[in-house]
Order: sequence, then C-alpha cells, then structure tokens
Amino acid sequence: MKALFKVAGLAIAVSLSAMAVADSATGKGIQIERVFAFNGAMPTGVTVTESGRIFVNFPRWGDDVPYTVAEVVQGKVVPYPDLKTNVEDPKNPAAGFISVQSLVADGHGRVWILDTAAPRFSEPKAGGAKLVAIDLASNKIVKTVVFPPEVMLPSTYVNDMRFDFRVGKEGVAYVTDSSVSGPGAIIVVDLASGNATRRLSGVKSTSVDPSFTPLIEGRPALVTKNDKGDAGLLSVASDGIALSSDGQTLYFCPLSSRHLYSVSTALLRDPSVSDTELEKAVIDLGEKGASDGLEADANGAVYAGDYEHNAIRKRLSDGQWQTLVEDSRLLWPDTLSIGPDGYLYFTANQLHRSPGFNDGQDKRVKPYSLMRIKIDAKPAQTH
Repeated sequence: MKALFKVAGLAIAVSLSAMAVADSATGKGIQIERVFAFNGAMPTGVTVTESGRIFVNFPRWGDDVPYTVAEVVQGKVVPYPDLKTNVEDPKNPAAGFISVQSLVADGHGRVWILDTAAPRFSEPKAGGAKLVAIDLASNKIVKTVVFPPEVMLPSTYVNDMRFDFRVGKEGVAYVTDSSVSGPGAIIVVDLASGNATRRLSGVKSTSVDPSFTPLIEGRPALVTKNDKGDAGLLSVASDGIALSSDGQTLYFCPLSSRHLYSVSTALLRDPSVSDTELEKAVIDLGEKGASDGLEADANGAVYAGDYEHNAIRKRLSDGQWQTLVEDSRLLWPDTLSIGPDGYLYFTANQLHRSPGFNDGQDKRVKPYSLMRIKIDAKPAQTH
C-alpha cells in the first residue's frame, strides 16, 4: 500500500509493506516498516532529503548494476540524475559515476554522491574518486570535487561522508577510508578549494580490530578466500561516520570492530595539530556492537546498526545505549538516514550472504529492503 505523510507542509510518499507493519517487531514499541523492496541489484546507501525525497545507491561489486544512483519515485527506482551520468566515461573519470558507495542529502538543497571509482574493491581509478553535488531543484550537477592523489592510496576505498557548512568558505566534508588491504583514515576535504588531508591514517581507531571475528546467523561471517584459495576474514577499516548536530564532534567506527570512537572536528581540521596529538585526542566510547552505518540526530543521540544481532541501537546523549529494534529481517543493516518526518531510514542488504563470503554461492534472498522506524527526532544540523 502507499501512504502520504505531511511534514512541515511537505508531502512524503512512500510505499509501505502492510505485512511488515502488521508483524513488526516491537521491542520498545517501535514498528519496523518496509518502505521499498529491491528485486535487482543490492543497495548500500540511502538518504532522505529535507523535502522527503528518497535516494539510494548500488555499488558495482558484482551484481548487474545498470545505474549506481537512483531515486525512489512512485514505487519505482529510477536512475538519478539520469542514466547517462551513471555511465563511466573512460576519457574523463571525473564525469560519469563509476561505482557509488554512499550519498547524503546536505539539508541545503543538494544531494552529495560519493564515487569510490573502485568497482569490486579494485584500486581506485586515477581521477575518478570524487564528491558530486546535485541541486535538488534542477537535478543538475553543480559541483564536483575530485579527491587529490595525495590522499588516495592504491588501497583507498572511500566509504561514507558527513558535511558541515558552518566552517570554511563552502564547508567541509569528512570521509572514511574503509580500506580492506591498507590503512583506514578520515579524509578531510575543503569543499571550496578541493584540498584534502588524510587524518588518523592507520591508527587504532580507524583500523581493523585484530581480535574481531563477526558472527552472523550463528556462524563466522565475512569469510572469504584469497588468490591461493586460503580462507580468511574480510577486514574493513573505518566505515561508519556521524557528525554531532553542533558540528564539534565526529563519531566513527571500523566495520571490523565493535567500538565507537569520537574526535574533535576542530582538531581534525587543524593542520598544526600533529598526527600524534590528534590520535591522543581520540576518545574510545566503548563497545556498541558491530556496525556498518552510523547517524546522529539533532538531540545529541547517535544511531548504529548492529549487523551481528540484526538490530538498530541508539546511544543517548549521556552515553547509555538502547536497542531500538532487533528483528530477523534486519539482515545486515547498512546505511542510516534520518528523514524530516521523524523516521530513521536504513537499508538491509544481506551483505554477509554474498557469493564472496559463501564459496561463490549467492545466499541472498531477494528482495533487499529499505526500512524505517519512528524515532521522533530531527536530522543533525549541517549549517
């Protein structure tokens, strides 16, 4: 069925699964609603704009991905901003989308696209990894920031991002490098100049926890094989990221870890602060469960997926954690996004069931899901 919601005079149309609503896990009295079912490629990212538009992306990891960025419109996914932009231009890597990992609506009339330029986790194509801003009124690209070569290692996999338009001439972006073979990092990008720096590169807080073994559906997960056929864990560095509503604190976590970390954004941006000093300023906020995506709201809370327990968790402003929902349908909660309607939206994409982790067998069962839960909170401010 379809439902129409009005938020601050804005109409938000979503397709809701009646069955999902009827048999929702209530945990704390919170219902899980399926907003959209994906029967094609596997999604990772989702973002909901201030006017209620919903965008998703599909990285080119091996599925048939005709377009890597899409908008959910009247019960369908359509390429965004158009099909042509979703095709790589070999002569100009900065032009077309190569393989998009995440997207974020900035609350300022734009949606930003993060292109890894690294399909199948390959070495990123030179000049292809970029941030692309699309104006929501015209649906046209209005800015492209190519990551400079000094922050792009052969192992770099740019994963997720957050924005703050209160600093700098045009604002700043914080981007995680979630490398699977090299150092993790936080990449700080000045959006006006395009200058970028790698911060916290290879330190404990952005690196894989060597003692971490993920357990999902009762067995070790993310088990893959190298070129020699030797089995081991896919280890992923800094991944999830969230920015406090006042812009002063950045939260982040490696995917291959259960810990949440935070750091002062003022220190992160200050080139006079050495890497050693910055590392000492990082705060280990303790265990939160194993997470892919993170998000923050306007009230000081941080939300995290817990992919080992099919759950969504909330860290209150006093540091206490709550489990909002835990449900067998939340198979690998990936990206989180707070909409203007007071809902937390998230994808559930069964990543751990992918062929690469199951001796070439695809154990994913379509459809993949875009879900939401009511949290009665607004998105964190960015300006």
